[in-house]
Amino acid sequence: MTVVSNPPTVASIAARLERLPTSRWHVKVRTFIGVVTFFEAFDQLLIATALPVLIREWGLSTGQVTLAITSGSVGMLVGALAAGWLADRVGRVRMVMCGVLVTGLTSLAIVFAPGFAWLVVLRFVQGLGIGGEVPVAATYVSEITKARHRGRFVLLYELFFPAGLLMATVVAAWVVPNWGWRAMFAIGAAPALLMVFLQRRVPESPRWLAAKGRLPEADEVLTKIEAEVSRTKGELPPPAPDPVAVDGRPRSTLADLFTGIYLRRTIVVSALWFFGYFVNYGITAWLPTLYTSVFGLDLDTALKYNLCTNAVGFLGCVVAALTIDQIGRRVALTAGLAGSAVSLGTLAVLGASSGSQVLLWSSLAAFFIFATNVTLYLYTPELFPTRSRALGCSTGGVFNRLGVILGPIVVGRIIAHGGTNATVFGALGAAALLGALFALLATETRGKTLEQLAPGGHNPA
Repeated sequence: MTVVSNPPTVASIAARLERLPTSRWHVKVRTFIGVVTFFEAFDQLLIATALPVLIREWGLSTGQVTLAITSGSVGMLVGALAAGWLADRVGRVRMVMCGVLVTGLTSLAIVFAPGFAWLVVLRFVQGLGIGGEVPVAATYVSEITKARHRGRFVLLYELFFPAGLLMATVVAAWVVPNWGWRAMFAIGAAPALLMVFLQRRVPESPRWLAAKGRLPEADEVLTKIEAEVSRTKGELPPPAPDPVAVDGRPRSTLADLFTGIYLRRTIVVSALWFFGYFVNYGITAWLPTLYTSVFGLDLDTALKYNLCTNAVGFLGCVVAALTIDQIGRRVALTAGLAGSAVSLGTLAVLGASSGSQVLLWSSLAAFFIFATNVTLYLYTPELFPTRSRALGCSTGGVFNRLGVILGPIVVGRIIAHGGTNATVFGALGAAALLGALFALLATETRGKTLEQLAPGGHNPA
């Protein structure tokens, strides 16, 4: 193994990370973080699978259904913003652990919720954990990955999230009709058990430690990583000289995201997060309820239809992961949003007159919009410097949650005021089209190191 004898610097830590070949260590850490993200996604979708039963059991109105959906989303918004700010100060892994603990314990508490008010409050608290973990975990995985093939490596990790959404629908299709909605939340408490594995097996991000000025710690952590990688990959190549001037300022501020080259990036990526998740949750949060209340399908059929849509959406994520390094981020984002707009627009023109028709076209829309949204988890950490990367991701997460909140609200309002199914899907298609226009302005990041993409200075994009 090549020994680095010079005192560590921010640039040398980045160069040493970039020279590491993808190894068993990378896959192991990606899997640990991925399992955590899987259960966060699982918990996120539980309310949608429980609502068809809760409407009958508690006699919920349309307004209460909307509140049940959005309470968790509001919590995720607050959690995303707070966790991003904290993760840039206290560390990536520590904030992931906090998010996991909050999510798991709150899911267990929901099992014993005596009524609607308690459910709303606890879903808000659970949202704090989910919203805090997901963007910070994406930041961490990006920071341990080299530029070459970063797209595929990170998106294969991100597949854990749609897999968690898919598994929630798979499990719900069997558990909810037989054991009730509370059993789903009991299963959702599993993330709390993952704390031990995270603490023992996942080291802090060397890039973050270096950016905070904790260079001896960064060197120590990275030396251990290099030793483990070299055991399976042999002698490591020497670090390449890094021509990019790296900003080692340890503290981040919100102003970092709105100056120089980062202003346009923040605006564009925030819009993409908003429209992507406005469409995503406008569809998925209401589909089981639409199938039962509008088309008169029984609960078992509605949940299986919902499972089919999520399965097709997961397939879209797999396609994105396998092609992202070839087609680039801008093309993937634009094609995903445009494809979703065409699918939903077609459904609106056809009138969305039957459950099977909605199943077909909403599943096609899910293929495109799920692929778009999983790409955003790769794309956003690439746009910001290390000192404020988690804050940038969490700002994207805030607009994500605004979309998650407003999508179901808009759909609920349209339904409550007598709007047709065509109106619902037409509105979602228009939102996807607006997102595609913003995607055309996205900065391409394929094949560049994080330091090349997001230097401390404000040189032109």
